[in-house]
Amino acid sequence: MIVVVDERELVTAGFNSLFDREGVACTGFAPDDFDEWVTSAREDDLRSVSAFLIGDCREGSVSPRQIRGRTGAPVIALSEHNSLENTLKLFESGVDDVVRKPVHIREILARISAIRRRAETEPDYTEVGRMRIFMDGRDPEIDGQPLPLPRRERRILEYLAANSGRRVTKTQVFNAIYGIFDDEVEENVVESHISKLRKKLRERLGHDPIESKRFLGYRLVL
Repeated sequence: MIVVVDERELVTAGFNSLFDREGVACTGFAPDDFDEWVTSAREDDLRSVSAFLIGDCREGSVSPRQIRGRTGAPVIALSEHNSLENTLKLFESGVDDVVRKPVHIREILARISAIRRRAETEPDYTEVGRMRIFMDGRDPEIDGQPLPLPRRERRILEYLAANSGRRVTKTQVFNAIYGIFDDEVEENVVESHISKLRKKLRERLGHDPIESKRFLGYRLVL
């Protein structure tokens, strides 16, 4: 899930729509509401956040260092001012990157992936058996050949790969794909997406790589 912080509701709603087209959950906050949430949010909720985007906020209302005190997710500033002084000021505040608007959503996702890759010294993909699963929105590959997937199924596979070796619950998958604040979608939709994903993987691999256990959740296996 991507969290966008901006004083303008129109901006947060716009990003929400754009990320949704890429199959990425997004939620927006006004600065005051965000400050209250980030200081009190549960650790499980914070682990669902893959990055924070800080837009137009009054000076001092959002602290990147405060965010980093609670989570290691990348913090990216969205700047509308094309000046070196402003860029340096944003970096000094503690952000990981500064992106000048307008910017394509896929570029933001690529930058998030690059920041995480540098921090974790890991490639931007995970290999599970014959599968190579990318973390930047590209379709996965099996035996070197792309496997086109709908965006939700692709995001679920990416999330399972990011947690390779660990079992994740249906709630964790739902929060990562739809966001922790989406009340309009039932959590059971995850089961439908995973069922369709398993069928496609089984057809290509000859076996089901997603292990599931009732009440315990899902994990990728070789």
